[in-house]
Amino acid sequence: MMLQRILRWTIGLPIAIIVVSFAIANRQWITVSFDPFSRDAPFAAMDMPLWALFFCGVFFGLIAGWIACWVAQGKWRRAAKDTRRELARTQSEASELRREAPPVDHSFL
Repeated sequence: MMLQRILRWTIGLPIAIIVVSFAIANRQWITVSFDPFSRDAPFAAMDMPLWALFFCGVFFGLIAGWIACWVAQGKWRRAAKDTRRELARTQSEASELRREAPPVDHSFL
């Protein structure tokens, strides 16, 4: 437990310092245009700090990766669900067979 805490601080603190330094160094505002045809008067444009654009890109990339992994692992979730269903059915059949079976006489052992 203590080792995990030390590792978190030794890895997390430098990453936090780098992220904050990046945000401070890139405070200038930029115009992000979503109109490829008009450069002077774009139809859809947004002003934001450069660091915000970068972090939005990282955030949306993480979300897209999460969704892609979730979709790709669907077959494994489906297989696990089918296996759980089969196990429950087998356990119920076994309990029914135990109830129906006559008692076993162990006196001859």
